[in-house]
Amino acid sequence: MFEMITTLVLIALIFVLLSAFFSFIPLGLWISAAAAGVKISLVTLIGMRLRRVPPAKIVNPLIKATKAGIDLSVNKLEAHFLAGGNVDKVVNALIAAQRAAIPLEFERAAAIDLAGRDVLQAVQMSVNPKVIETPVVAAVAKDGIELKAKARVTVRANIDRLVGGAGEETVIARVGEGIVTTIGSSSDHKDVLENPDSISKTVLNKGLDAGTAFEILSIDIADVDVGQNIGARLETDRAEADKRIAQAKAEERRAMAIARAEEMKALVEEMRAKVVEAEAEVPRAMAAALREGKIGVFDYHQLQNILADTQMRQAIARSTSGKEEGAPEQSK
Repeated sequence: MFEMITTLVLIALIFVLLSAFFSFIPLGLWISAAAAGVKISLVTLIGMRLRRVPPAKIVNPLIKATKAGIDLSVNKLEAHFLAGGNVDKVVNALIAAQRAAIPLEFERAAAIDLAGRDVLQAVQMSVNPKVIETPVVAAVAKDGIELKAKARVTVRANIDRLVGGAGEETVIARVGEGIVTTIGSSSDHKDVLENPDSISKTVLNKGLDAGTAFEILSIDIADVDVGQNIGARLETDRAEADKRIAQAKAEERRAMAIARAEEMKALVEEMRAKVVEAEAEVPRAMAAALREGKIGVFDYHQLQNILADTQMRQAIARSTSGKEEGAPEQSK
């Protein structure tokens, strides 16, 4: 009984040791690589384990590349993995580029991958161009009419400029700028509606793909709509502003006129008060002159006669002018 237990324990221990051995040493992966014609030693696989590199993430892409006829070394793939790259995606991109006859080296593909761009998608976009649709771009022609245009930009990835090149946002912004420039330089909005391809020609001639990771193949105007009459609205706003300015100036002039009238009224009242005061001094002056003998009684009576005659003449003149004004009414 004891010997049986000892045998079972020994078998279990051997099984555990074998499991640990095969889990640490990927013997099955080494056999798969050898069957695919990939020369890699068990020591190299053990070294990957020690460097905390999953051997499957290196060996499987290496087998794939070897089958595709691409010569890659284990050290390059392992270095790219340790740098934080996606080895499998880089190998797939190399295979896709080889099938499409696109020149792409491992170093450039690894640099694109480490730069944060999808190198496989870039290769696919080089073979199958991508269509980027811009948002609605509003611009105003010289006649004041607003036009709203939408464009579809067909681009192809430029692998040589993927590292350091601008992305889709820059292409969309430049195309929008070209649309605004073209519409804004048109003297009549009808010209743009009749020939929307003028926008495409103008934008393409500007070389908008310079410094970007793409090559613009074509720009097609998808839609052009007529918006508001911006010119008329601006003229209306300007006229309203001029009217308010004129009203403010008129109100200012009216206030100044009222103030001037009040000032003149006060001046007249002051002069009238002075006249009344002067008239009040006349009797006193006459009395003083009589007392001092400067004038006689005869002179005083003569002065009174002149004043009475003057008042009579004024009354006659007023009555005569009133009759002349009322004469037409009597004739009627």
